[in-house]
Amino acid sequence: MDLPKNALEPRIRAKHLYWQGWRVPDIAREVGANPNTVQSWKQRDDWDSTPEIKRVEESIAARCQVLIAKDNKSPAEVNEIDILMRALMRTARIKRYERGESEAVLNPALAKGGKRAARKREKLRKNELSDEQVEALIKAFEESIFPYQRVWMEAGEDNRIRTILKSRQIGATWYFAREALVDALKTGRNQIFLSASKAQAQVFKLYILQFVQDVTGVELKGDPIVLWNGATLYFLGTNARTAQSYHGNVYMDEFFWIPRFTEFRKVASGMAMHKKWRQTYISTPSAISHEAYPFWTGEHFNKGRPKDRHIKLDVSHRALKDGRACEDGQWRQVVTVEDAVASGCDLFDLAQLRIEYSEDEYRQLLMCEFVDDTMSIFSLHQMTACMVDSLVDWPDFKPFAPRPFGDRPVWVGYDPSRTRDDASAAVVAPPVVQMGKFRLLEKYSWRNMPFDQQAERIKQLTQRYNVQHIGIDVTGIGIGVYDLVVGFFPTARKFSYSPEVKSKLVMKAQAVIYNGRFEYDAGAKEVATAFMSIRKTVTPSGNAITYNAGRTEESGHADLAWAVMHALAFEPLQGQTVTNTHVMEIF
Repeated sequence: MDLPKNALEPRIRAKHLYWQGWRVPDIAREVGANPNTVQSWKQRDDWDSTPEIKRVEESIAARCQVLIAKDNKSPAEVNEIDILMRALMRTARIKRYERGESEAVLNPALAKGGKRAARKREKLRKNELSDEQVEALIKAFEESIFPYQRVWMEAGEDNRIRTILKSRQIGATWYFAREALVDALKTGRNQIFLSASKAQAQVFKLYILQFVQDVTGVELKGDPIVLWNGATLYFLGTNARTAQSYHGNVYMDEFFWIPRFTEFRKVASGMAMHKKWRQTYISTPSAISHEAYPFWTGEHFNKGRPKDRHIKLDVSHRALKDGRACEDGQWRQVVTVEDAVASGCDLFDLAQLRIEYSEDEYRQLLMCEFVDDTMSIFSLHQMTACMVDSLVDWPDFKPFAPRPFGDRPVWVGYDPSRTRDDASAAVVAPPVVQMGKFRLLEKYSWRNMPFDQQAERIKQLTQRYNVQHIGIDVTGIGIGVYDLVVGFFPTARKFSYSPEVKSKLVMKAQAVIYNGRFEYDAGAKEVATAFMSIRKTVTPSGNAITYNAGRTEESGHADLAWAVMHALAFEPLQGQTVTNTHVMEIF
């Protein structure tokens, strides 16, 4: 199992590399130690005598520690933690068997009374909680929530439909995962979690599994999770449009980023049509052009009704700050990051956030303001059309494998920050046929990381993937990264920004996106945000057209979009053809 460099101290990394079959001299070069020192570590720690199961266990535990310590985990990383924790439990059972316990520790179905009886008992006991454990979960839930989350809980008792516009990272997904579980425990009602992608829906599941494990020590199993009292917890992506037979309380996450929202909501509302079910819609804002915007403003309610029955809702933050039951039957609320802090949430440093984010970013990501994408080069409609459920639609991509894409080629783009100490990198799979589709496999944001470590992270990508192209913006810190990258990837190409270079990068991305040749996971809404922030402007001299993010060139909050464009630029501007195979000439 490959571990990120600098994540572990050299002696531990050296041991893991030895168990992977590396030679001592190669290990020494990799960890920056003397070969004699590595040989000494090998002998003192007796690496050769370590049992295979212990090697696996230590590697899994090390990887878990790296992921747990990471901030802003992606859905794929959260899911990987879940998989690794289950693998640790299996290694524990194997060790018990090796100590002399019966074969039943490996296969509980063999215990007491034979396979059939054991399987029947196991089925009856699956996901069962005692009355005391249920009470402990309810108590832990109620004692752990902030005042604004308690408002959500009380609103759910009196309103069948809740629609919440919220800041990022205020614990909405965390809260509603627990709320749904507690409701299932109390009432036996089904709970249905809908998200733009399967990976995004799995975040709800992980929160539920972790909550139950922490409070009771019980490991819930299955997908869906079927509780002993008959309640079923479903975790669905965009393929939920075909799930017409499901019924239960519906939680739709990030609905302002879901493609074809109107169609999706029809299915969701149909699942919760009976009066005993409730519907909850939660999201950060996207753009006023999104299909969900009329649903939020009440215009959807007016459609098809006589004018004397039309409603006009005030959906401003001032009107909805405390929550309000509206005339169309929805309870609405707007919760900004500043509202959360004022309500007792101690997770944020507002002064630091204002430094880290540009004014546009702060208002949209944290203050719940919608983007007017009419001035954007890339509209929300165009970007949502590129969204797919990667876990379902990309069977050839294995995000948790040492080589996620096997030996198939990928292109990498890197973009430094304009002013902040962060940067973005993108791993893009090129088309397999002429004029086929590009796929954004992975994306990274590196904050407060020196340029040499950023170059090292790019090098790690060349070890995970068959990288055929690396495109780097050499503005500012980018030149330092480029100088190091060409040391291990001599064909890396640099972009020295000028109005002409920017224009050609944007033209290429427009051609790709407009022609339906770009795909990314629907849960990665920051991709859409990055592209939507790019707008046409003029140079200070007024003599040329250029492209910037937000109000000024220094805002720098389209880093991810530029990184993707640096990767796409390896294909000619007019696309790959039989007679046209040269790289785009803009370097």
